[in-house]
Amino acid sequence: MRTILLAHVKRVVIKIGSGVITDGDHLDLTRIATICEDVQQLRQRGYEVILVSSGAVAAGKADLNIIGRPQTIPLKQAAAAIGQSRLMRAYKDALHQHGLKAAQILLTRDDLANRRRYLNARNTLMTLLEYGIVPIINENDTVVVDEIRFGDNDNLSAMATNLVEAQLLIILSDVDGLYECDPRQNTEAQLISEVERITPDIEAMAGGEGTDLGTGGMGTKLKAAKRATLFGAGTAIINGRTPHNLIYLFDGHELGTYFLPARDPMAARKHWIAFTKKPRGKLFLDDGAYQAILERGKSLLPAGIKKLDGSFERGDAVRLCNIEGLEIAKGVTNYNSAELARILGKKTQEIEAILGYQYGDEVVHRDNLVLSS
Repeated sequence: MRTILLAHVKRVVIKIGSGVITDGDHLDLTRIATICEDVQQLRQRGYEVILVSSGAVAAGKADLNIIGRPQTIPLKQAAAAIGQSRLMRAYKDALHQHGLKAAQILLTRDDLANRRRYLNARNTLMTLLEYGIVPIINENDTVVVDEIRFGDNDNLSAMATNLVEAQLLIILSDVDGLYECDPRQNTEAQLISEVERITPDIEAMAGGEGTDLGTGGMGTKLKAAKRATLFGAGTAIINGRTPHNLIYLFDGHELGTYFLPARDPMAARKHWIAFTKKPRGKLFLDDGAYQAILERGKSLLPAGIKKLDGSFERGDAVRLCNIEGLEIAKGVTNYNSAELARILGKKTQEIEAILGYQYGDEVVHRDNLVLSS
């Protein structure tokens, strides 16, 4: 069955967790070598492979005498600055053994939230793949702050899947997949082999935080799977500590948990709006605008806006809410907050008279709007 599900895959993003390639304070070079051997075999089979690898902080924290997870952003940044070069050297050396070359891609959420930089990153990755290079993506921890961080590399891997339009996301974890309950607490816990749709009941099965090595628990992996499947990419969570599990997966073995892609996937741009652009404000709509957007697929006009909250620029993402504050959609605004404060509640033909110019009738065009549901 897995062979049939993966038959259409040509491009794959592989996320490698800290718990897979570190022993706590040092990189596990043997495991990195095994993963790179699998990458070489996948390349020989005709797959394009992009890696999203954690491990920089774990590789560098020992030099700072840090035990467990760094407790402050400066400590995390310093550990990443030490460990990132070690991480890349390990991949470079391991891939070189198989005649492959690696390229480092460091990103922040701001890089992908800005459409121009998003497309630049995409063009860079596509060029690397065209020339047979293995891109290795990581969050730029040395400069990241809370406002621009992805949160974890599970989330980054889902965004990367959309960025390169991959057909499959594989998350290599230190567990076998998604269980009905925590297998560390219940030895009778059953592994779920396949998930057609990630429902609240499925999300409730995941719990707990990340380990001392990383920030992502099963909850973050489910969120990543949900985002990737909504784009139309299947997602597999498998145990990356088991040697050659990557190859076993593509050979059709029933291992880990496979999440089926959505039957009606989101377009790449709408996926980018929904999951990559961080909202900068809120627009509160009257009942007429609320119904027009939710039920009739209309754009948002200034006449339907009752009030706004936050400071934002033209091209930023904003949340669209009913008057009670319930979010119904997210979209990209054609007007900044200062301009919108002057035209909210007004008719479209009044915009130019009030502002002296007009970017369009719509505050948020339907093509740049994604319903929260």
